[in-house]
Amino acid sequence: MNWRVTLAFIVLCLGLLGVLYKGFGSNPREVPFMMKGQPAPPFTLKAMDSGMRASMEQFKGRPVVINFWASWCGPCKMEHPVLEWGAREFGDQAQFLGIVFEDTEDNARQFLRQMGASFPQLLDTHSGVAVAYGVAGVPETYFIDAQGIIQGKHVGPIDPESLATWIKKLSAGAPTAKQQ
Repeated sequence: MNWRVTLAFIVLCLGLLGVLYKGFGSNPREVPFMMKGQPAPPFTLKAMDSGMRASMEQFKGRPVVINFWASWCGPCKMEHPVLEWGAREFGDQAQFLGIVFEDTEDNARQFLRQMGASFPQLLDTHSGVAVAYGVAGVPETYFIDAQGIIQGKHVGPIDPESLATWIKKLSAGAPTAKQQ
C-alpha cells in the first residue's frame, strides 16, 4: 500500500476523532445549541389553570425555567416531581413554567391532577413555541436569565442537583421575589 494513502487515512481518522471529541463534550445532558446567548423567543400562551394568557414578556427582569413536557412522555413522569420540588424550593429565585408539547389539553390536565401543578402550565396547541425554541423532543428544560437571554438547556429528565446548579447560575445577581 502506498505510504501517502496510509498517512492520509490516519490524518483523516485523527481529524474525525477530534470532531467527535469536541462535538460530544463531557456532559451529554448539556447539548450545545444555536440559541445559547440569544434572546428567548417571545410567546403568549393560555395558562391551563386560569385560562388567562401568559407571555414571556411578563417575566422580564426575572430568571425563567421553561420545561417542555407531555403526558405520554415516560421520562417526563420521572422528572415532574423534581420540577415540583424546584418550583417550591427556588420559586423566589426563578419563575418556573411548563409548556405542554404535542399533547391534548385533556391528557395534560389528567397528568397534572395526578402529578401536581405548583407552577404555571401553558398550552402550545400548534407547537409554535416549541419550534421557536428548537425543541427536538421532551423533556427539555430551558434556562433564561433575568435579561431574557437563553443561557442553556437540559435534554432529558433533569435531576435535583443539575436544577439547583442552574438556578444558582441564573440567580447570581438577579433580584429575588423577596428583594423586589
